[in-house]
Amino acid sequence: MGRMEDATVCDCTRCDALVESRTRIVNGVGDDDADLLFVGEAPGETEDAEGEPFVGRSGNVLDDALADNGLARADVRITNCVRCRPPENRDPSDAELENCRSWLDAEVAAVDPDLIVALGKVPSEHLLGRDVAVTNEAGSVVTADCDGPRDLLICVHPAATLYDPSQRETFADTIETAVERTDGGGGDQRALDDF
Repeated sequence: MGRMEDATVCDCTRCDALVESRTRIVNGVGDDDADLLFVGEAPGETEDAEGEPFVGRSGNVLDDALADNGLARADVRITNCVRCRPPENRDPSDAELENCRSWLDAEVAAVDPDLIVALGKVPSEHLLGRDVAVTNEAGSVVTADCDGPRDLLICVHPAATLYDPSQRETFADTIETAVERTDGGGGDQRALDDF
């Protein structure tokens, strides 16, 4: 198990374009010992402004899905493949993803989650090292090499539910699968809520 200090980026100049476009470095947030680790691609405009991953509209979708399963943001760990906002919110390049990979691997080692949930195409492909048809593979648990072999659940990005309402059920079902698979740390509370 690693140390969270090794996963916290305080200063980095590996990617010229990202250094130029960022307001701040956005590190992961949440429980340092979470069963569930959610991984997105990169901070967007709101995340860059607030310094926290998955805030704004996409964050609300994720928070609501967690709440529907008896969890709060503080019960899980949420991070990104890349810690700095790409210009114009473009996808991070392969080189940028690789430049930031050591930080992500260090975070995985520190948290040691039971399950990694890849939120969208970019983190799914980056962590699996292959093409991923996210809408077809959502809900699939596969093995990823991320600080050693890890169970990874492929999930559509929360933003997909905002642009394509047909993805809402897929997203909700995948988050439910993640929580059920790990008992998400909130199992006792959900059992009490049933009475």
